Amino acid sequence: MARHKVDICGVNTASLKVLSNKEMNDLFIRYRKGDLKAKEELINGNLKLVLSILKKYNNRVDNLDDLFQVGCIGLIKAINNFDLNFDVKFSTYAVPMILGEVKRHLRDYNSVRVARSIKDLAYKISKYKEEYINEYNREPKVSEIATYLGIDEYEVALAIDSTKDTISMFEPIYNDGGDQIYLCDQLSDKSDEYSLADKISVNDAIKKLKDKERYIINARYIYGKTQMELSNELGISQAQISRLEKSGLDNIKKMIL
Repeated sequence: MARHKVDICGVNTASLKVLSNKEMNDLFIRYRKGDLKAKEELINGNLKLVLSILKKYNNRVDNLDDLFQVGCIGLIKAINNFDLNFDVKFSTYAVPMILGEVKRHLRDYNSVRVARSIKDLAYKISKYKEEYINEYNREPKVSEIATYLGIDEYEVALAIDSTKDTISMFEPIYNDGGDQIYLCDQLSDKSDEYSLADKISVNDAIKKLKDKERYIINARYIYGKTQMELSNELGISQAQISRLEKSGLDNIKKMIL
């Protein structure tokens, strides 16, 4: 399978129709009047939207055919619930629903075991995000989700992270036309760099940090997230992320020195 191509069994992706805005509106009007043929045309006319979302999963799943079917379920749900009075393009409304369906499928069939309590929380967050997007046409911030569910922002971020896709150590990350470089080639072995006592001291210090500082330190130095990514995720400025990171590092130094 080519890296930037989505191959679906039984679907000629090159000949898929793309509907104009006027065609979309006319079909939705017909469908709301009970014309099921119009619904079928809406589905067939938006299959490329599903395929565009699946491109990012090209090298992450073994069977894109199954994922395509899951994406189509999300598309049908979007068509069933879309209203022209929303005053947004159908694609703007449909993409989060299709993506949500795909992510739920990957989460439920993920090979990495996630605690049931975190799965349940992730489901509540996903459901709330869908409702929020339908009402406000944007995703809620982590702080807004935390307030609604009555939990800490750290718990929200942890549950959201649990739904993200795992990446194989043998995922190809570079190819110059010769030998491929895989993710595992870029992982260094630092197992002997620090003593067990040092590791225990650092772990104990991190556990004593405030929730937000602890989450940022783990995200930055264990998961490799950028300050900008954390800024978008937590709904605060990059400058605040930088200050919290520095504060967390300073507190760790004080506790272990």
